[in-house]
Amino acid sequence: MSTHHWQKSSYCQEGDACVHISADPTTIRLTESADPTQAVLDAAPTAFGALLRSLKERRRRD
Repeated sequence: MSTHHWQKSSYCQEGDACVHISADPTTIRLTESADPTQAVLDAAPTAFGALLRSLKERRRRD
C-alpha cells in the first residue's frame, strides 16, 4: 500500500479479504487487501457520504 495511513475495517474477519480505508480532508480511499492489483478507489468525502446514505436507505427498504 502507499504512504497513506490505512485502517482495517472493524468488520474484517481473519484472513486475507479485508477492506482498508484512508482518509484526509479531500479524499477517501478504499482498497481490499486480497486484490492482487492493489487497486484503490478514491472519492471526495461528499460523494462517499452520499454513497453510504444511499446504501443505508436501500438496506432499510429491503
